[in-house]
Amino acid sequence: MAGSKSPRGLLAGRKLSEKRRRFRWSLRQFKRRELKLDVKADPLEGAPQARGIVLEKVGVESRQPNSAVRKCARIQLIKNGKQITAFLPGDGALNFVDEHDEVIVEGIGGPMGKALGDLPGVRWKVVKINGVSLYALMTGKKQKPVR
Repeated sequence: MAGSKSPRGLLAGRKLSEKRRRFRWSLRQFKRRELKLDVKADPLEGAPQARGIVLEKVGVESRQPNSAVRKCARIQLIKNGKQITAFLPGDGALNFVDEHDEVIVEGIGGPMGKALGDLPGVRWKVVKINGVSLYALMTGKKQKPVR
């Protein structure tokens, strides 16, 4: 058996599994998952949604080849104090958001926790304002409560 790099034979099982266990650390996805790097870097800390306070309303310029100012909000998360930029989806959503409002944000749906489409660095979207769905506010089904 010239040139065989793997141990063979009846008693080689332990050696094979040890070898596989060591080799997996050279795989990028395995290493990130085992060391929990993505959860540590995530401001939402692995949660699907998070509450935050609106600090300011901002316009984010879209990437090439599009040209637009996308309406977003700077939000400070309540759970850990981290600041994120969240997209305000829909036409006229910016009019329903004021500073110091309490909002709920969730992932925007891009590739594996990254930004979506032509929005550079925006990984979240606003879904609720002061406990009322943004969609319900925009369609006129509900009124924004006074806080």
